Amino acid sequence: MAIQVVGGGGILKERKYPVVFIILLLLISAVVLLLTNTASTLNPISFYPDAENPHPLSDSIPDSSDQEQEQEKQPEMVTKVTVPDEPQEQRTLPQKKGEDDFRDDFVDSIIHWEVCKGGNGVDYMPCLDNMKAIKALRTRRHMEHRERHCPKAKLHCLLPLPKGYQVPVPWPKSRDMKMFDVLLLCLTLFHSPDIEAKIIGFVQQFKLVRDCFYVILIWYDNVPHTKLVEYKKEQNWVVKSGNYLVFPGGGTQFKEGVDHYIEYIEKTLPAIQWGKNIRVVLDVGCGVASFGGHLLDKNVLTMSFAPKDEHEAQIQFALERGIPATLSVIGTQKLPFADNGFDLLHCARCRVHWDADGGKPLFELNRILRPGGFFAWSATPVYRDDNERDKKVWKAMVSITKAICWTVVAKAVDSNGIGLVIYQKPNSSSCYENRKENDPPICNNMDIKDKPWYTLLSTCINPLPVDSNGNPQSWPMPWPQRLTAKPPSLFTVPDVGETFYNDSKHWSELVPVYMNSLSLNWSSVRNVMDMNAGYAGFATALIDLPVWVMNVVPIEMPDTLGVIYDKGLIGMYHDWCESFNTYPRTYDLLHSSFLLETLQKRCEIMDVVVEIDRILRPEGYLVVQDSMEMIRKLGPILRSLHWSVKLYRNQFLVAKKTFWRPHLQS
Repeated sequence: MAIQVVGGGGILKERKYPVVFIILLLLISAVVLLLTNTASTLNPISFYPDAENPHPLSDSIPDSSDQEQEQEKQPEMVTKVTVPDEPQEQRTLPQKKGEDDFRDDFVDSIIHWEVCKGGNGVDYMPCLDNMKAIKALRTRRHMEHRERHCPKAKLHCLLPLPKGYQVPVPWPKSRDMKMFDVLLLCLTLFHSPDIEAKIIGFVQQFKLVRDCFYVILIWYDNVPHTKLVEYKKEQNWVVKSGNYLVFPGGGTQFKEGVDHYIEYIEKTLPAIQWGKNIRVVLDVGCGVASFGGHLLDKNVLTMSFAPKDEHEAQIQFALERGIPATLSVIGTQKLPFADNGFDLLHCARCRVHWDADGGKPLFELNRILRPGGFFAWSATPVYRDDNERDKKVWKAMVSITKAICWTVVAKAVDSNGIGLVIYQKPNSSSCYENRKENDPPICNNMDIKDKPWYTLLSTCINPLPVDSNGNPQSWPMPWPQRLTAKPPSLFTVPDVGETFYNDSKHWSELVPVYMNSLSLNWSSVRNVMDMNAGYAGFATALIDLPVWVMNVVPIEMPDTLGVIYDKGLIGMYHDWCESFNTYPRTYDLLHSSFLLETLQKRCEIMDVVVEIDRILRPEGYLVVQDSMEMIRKLGPILRSLHWSVKLYRNQFLVAKKTFWRPHLQS
């Protein structure tokens, strides 16, 4: 131990008290020895049941490629970390031995990280890239190969970063650019043979200049996929421009741009009132999510989803742009969304056969659509009758929508020949009761009691929700009042109103602590995930920030997802003992409030940490509020990943992910 002497006239320099100095040194030595011995009597091995037989956490991605490239194993020794025992406002968990009160040498001996092997390791998603399970499927007729097939063996390695990966372009980059920069960018995107003609064209066509402000950029190296650039070149989905991928807002049905298309929908049915009456939207088969991205400007929150298919990385593009999106498919299983949740559903050439299996896919839309909500469908069967296939599909849609009591409230064709039909779900049960045939039948309680998690599509339709007096459930208040008003679905659950309001009050008081005291750089945060959302109080308190929150309701927790949609927010169900349906490095901040303590009863915390590392981008944050016992378990694991880890008020752990990977020297 080194003792630094400050000042020239102290007792040590004058040597007047040699006996006192010696006694002081002895006392300090005794305290250090005592602390060392005390730390060694703790039982840190109990945090890790397998510590008696230490082994490296290394693995390859199972069946990720038929021509898997073998890589040399490069295990790294981890750094040591402990949580100091004495309370203080902020503590950085030490990295070097000898800086803390506990001894965690056991961590060095049991956690040896390695980089995952495999051809598609950079973008690996365990439950969607399980090629062994996919190859064993008996049929792919109903998109079974696009559904979840989680491997039994957990991922015990870290995914590599794409070559040249860097922190995503801040949201929204293009809107912060100067007019001159926007013009230069547009000149690159919209090719004219003559520069002078281009500039004159921009002056004459102000709309094109305006649309350029909605161009959003991402780094090409972060998502280095160009298949859509070529495949959808004529439709202006995505353009490669130097080091960027650029999204001009084109689409199969967006001949004059997505903004024109959004306005076209509202003109066709003015009752939609984007951002007031319609707040929560589901975009089925979303492409690169330009529809949902542009609806953000109208205060509409869109859950965009598509399967992982031949349209390479479309959901990854969306999330990299800062647009809410997830990977899912309407196949054989129910979507992980709440009953009666969305205000409007949208499909623009989404390639879903709504009439398949007697209409099961349409029954699923009916389940998740709010009573009185709308389904906007733009596809060739709506406006073309020059081929038998389209005629057959339209005839089937007429039959099925009539059977489930949907009514056509608007139908139109725009100047580009793009057709649109808008259906409305009933808000009373009278139509169901007056049907000549009970086909499809109304589901009973046994059919709808569980959360839709690995649940087969129904052959029945859900009854409409009612309040405690048996009256039809009302439509939520207009946005933004609905965010803080009592959610309509709360009326169906007795004695929860007080719990709901206490939750809202709790988070409104706690989030300012997150904002001001936890050393989070909120300017770098766009995509947020609340891993245990409850009533979405955390997301509600963040509403004034330029962020969006994926509110996750774990399957073992109370079902609050319907309330979350009532508030005008989005979310989904998930089991955190499995991998989440998202690409790696897609979220900027993950928040966990008293989830891990419950979760460890069913699965290993180490596996959850590996999944968190997969989801979180470098320089992203993990914020955990949990018991000190859980934080003591979590801290060493996160430090072994070379994350910076800090403890606040003995209850908040804040960890920041770095660019470190085991094959790189730290």
